[in-house]
Amino acid sequence: MTARAVAILPVRYDSTRLPGKPLLDRTGKPLIQHVWEQVSRARLLDPVIVATDDERIYDAARAFGAEAVMTDPGHVCGSDRVAEVAAARDDALVFNVQGDEPEIDPGDLDRMVERLAGGEEELVTLARPLTAEESGLLTDPHTVKLVMDDFGRALYFSRSPIPHGSDPLGVHVHLGVYAWRREALLRFADTPPAAIERRERLEQLRALSMGMRIAVVQSEHPSLGIDTPDDYARFVERQLSRNASESTP
Repeated sequence: MTARAVAILPVRYDSTRLPGKPLLDRTGKPLIQHVWEQVSRARLLDPVIVATDDERIYDAARAFGAEAVMTDPGHVCGSDRVAEVAAARDDALVFNVQGDEPEIDPGDLDRMVERLAGGEEELVTLARPLTAEESGLLTDPHTVKLVMDDFGRALYFSRSPIPHGSDPLGVHVHLGVYAWRREALLRFADTPPAAIERRERLEQLRALSMGMRIAVVQSEHPSLGIDTPDDYARFVERQLSRNASESTP
């Protein structure tokens, strides 16, 4: 029988680049609802829980039918918030899906569950190749890049262009999803942030600094998180186009 995992969406209201991001609703739904609905389509994730420190987000999540949990406002990163919820549960496998990934592919999430359940790593994440048309993202600090070893494990993540060079081909973009073994997640949350984590502002670098091996599932799905007003405007355009095509007889 294939293993299943709980999915926890860590969501906070404040965003320096896009204030109130989770509740933006120009598509007719708050952004966090799009993420919750997409994650709920995965076969191997159940339940899907919204974890937040903001009553506005908690109330919105409950209104569209999600299970929601209020958490400590002092968490350093999303995985720390997820760990608070996981500590009160007994799920062996725990997903952290960031609340700004509304176009994440459910099939990729299922493949991550299978990789985590069948592998030796304590943590699995998701990436996709950068296309030639996206060359501008190579130097965009909001787009996290990563390099991998020959066994499909992460060597490093950075907001800077890696590996070196201006050619986007061969570059991989990190997507904000983590599949944890519960014990590894709780150990991560009990460890202070690493110096390189603080410098890059990337929580996964704490796991690497702790000596954890991070497996990478590669996606071909064209998904990017929502970080800026332009990102959200493009998402709204795509979503309204999908809505229109679905309503056409």
